[in-house]
Amino acid sequence: MIRLGAGPLDRIVTVGAHCDDIAIGAGGTLLTMCRARPGMRVDALVLSGGGSEREQEEQAALAAFCPGAELRLTVLKLPDGRMPAYWDEAKAAVEELRERTEPDLVLAPRTDDAHQDHRGLAQLMTTAFRDHLVLGYEIVKWDGDLGRPPAYQPLSPEIAEQKVRLLQEHYPSQRHRPWYDREAFLGLARIRGIECHARYAEAFAVTKLTLNLGD
Repeated sequence: MIRLGAGPLDRIVTVGAHCDDIAIGAGGTLLTMCRARPGMRVDALVLSGGGSEREQEEQAALAAFCPGAELRLTVLKLPDGRMPAYWDEAKAAVEELRERTEPDLVLAPRTDDAHQDHRGLAQLMTTAFRDHLVLGYEIVKWDGDLGRPPAYQPLSPEIAEQKVRLLQEHYPSQRHRPWYDREAFLGLARIRGIECHARYAEAFAVTKLTLNLGD
């Protein structure tokens, strides 16, 4: 397995269409990075859930997933499932986010995600963050859109277990969903771990990547 490092990571941008998207797709990666580099800045944007219990859940959850980080979270009030109809508002939010930070890494949904809200947000990210490493996280769902990702972040067993525990602890509004359980989250992490010769992992899509192999 070929391993490439991203260099020092001092500023991260992470976005989600819904509260819990970021934690489901990249929670283990956030835990890994924030543990390794205390004090990093994490700018997070979520398009829906603002002003509801879901915003409160997201604030507490991301604080737990980003220990020791300087977390700046914005949660908007766009209607769930209607992102294409609110394209202008979403684009303005992404552009405002870009204006206030120069990240070393961007974590976003995949551009081929089957959910229109996830997919629309992913397509917006590369219009604002044109010269950045953008990794597209995956979210298991009924649509069955999981594929063969090209990039993996191995997770230690401790991190994988902590991710599942935090998801269950901080998102009580989602516990009624039949897929929202330990087996689903840990099972996918185990499969992705097998694919990259690790015990557990999170997987990501990469739309564009520039290499620097001469230094």
